[in-house]
Amino acid sequence: MPADTLLTAVRAHLDLAPTHRVLMEPIQKGASGRTIIRIRPDDHPSFIGIHYTLERSDNANFLPVAEFLKEAGLNIPEVLYDNTRRQVALIEDLGDQDLLSLKDAPFEEREPYYRSAFEQLDKLLYTRPPKDFELQPAFDEPLYRWEQEYFFEHFVETHLGKDASELEQDPILLGLAKRLGATAPHMVHRDFQSQNLMLHNDTAFLIDFQGLRMGRQEYDLASLVYDPYMNHSADDRRKLLDLWEEVCEEEPIEPILNDCAAQRLMQALGAFANLGHNQDNEWYLEQIPAAVAFLKEVIDDTPLEDSLGPVLD
Repeated sequence: MPADTLLTAVRAHLDLAPTHRVLMEPIQKGASGRTIIRIRPDDHPSFIGIHYTLERSDNANFLPVAEFLKEAGLNIPEVLYDNTRRQVALIEDLGDQDLLSLKDAPFEEREPYYRSAFEQLDKLLYTRPPKDFELQPAFDEPLYRWEQEYFFEHFVETHLGKDASELEQDPILLGLAKRLGATAPHMVHRDFQSQNLMLHNDTAFLIDFQGLRMGRQEYDLASLVYDPYMNHSADDRRKLLDLWEEVCEEEPIEPILNDCAAQRLMQALGAFANLGHNQDNEWYLEQIPAAVAFLKEVIDDTPLEDSLGPVLD
C-alpha cells in the first residue's frame, strides 16, 4: 500500500521508533494519478510524501527534474528523501495555499504572486539542460496533434456527443499543430496553472514539474493567463500580460500567444471531460464553461473560428 510505503520512508528518514506517532493526511488535489499525503510525525516538521507508479512516464522524471530546477535557482520544494526503488519521495511541506485559493481576492493581492510566477517562467527561458539530461519528449507536431485528438475524443465526442471526424481532418487544426510544432526553443512546465503554484513566504513555488520539456514559452504563459480555474476577467488578463511584459521586458507576439492559448484550452477541455466523465469528478466538469468562453474569445476573427466555432456553439 502506498501509505504504508510512505510511513516506512518517513520512519527511515527520521530514524523513528516503530511506536513513534505519525499522522497521515491524504491530499485530494490534482489528477496525476500519484498518491500524495501530508505526513505529521510528532515533534518533527510535517512532510509531503509522494508515492508514484511508472504507468505515466513523466512520474519517473520528478526527482531528476527537481534536482535540475533547484540547481538552476528556481523556486521548488526541497526534496528531503527519496527512494527510487520503492518509488517514494519526501518533500518540503509548503502549506495548503496555492494561487487558486486567491481566486476571489482583488488583483492587487494576487499581483505579487503572479510576478513571482512570471519571474520563474522567465528564468526557464534562459535555463538550458545538460546534453545528457532526459526531459520528456519535446512539444512537436505529433504531440500537439495528440492534444487535439484528446480534445476530439473526450470533449467533442464524449461530453458534447458530437461527431469529431471532420475536425480530425480539418486543415486549419492540422496547420495549427504544424505551426506550433515547427520550433521548440524553450523549456516549458506544460501545466503552468494556479493549482501548480504554491504560495510560501510571499513567493510562488512550482510543483508538478515532472512534465518539463522543450516547447514554446507562450504555451505556459497562455496556461496561466487563460486559466479556467481562475477565470480572469478581460481587465485582469490585460494586467497579467502587462506584468509579464514588465518582468521579461518583451511583449508577447499576439498571434503566437493566441495559437498557444487555443491549443492549451483544447487540451484543458479534453482533460476536464475525461476526468469528469471517466473518473466521476464533477468539479472538473464545472470548469468547462470558463474554458469554452476563453476558447471562443481567442479564436474570434481567426481561421480557427470556422473550425471550432460550430462545435463550441
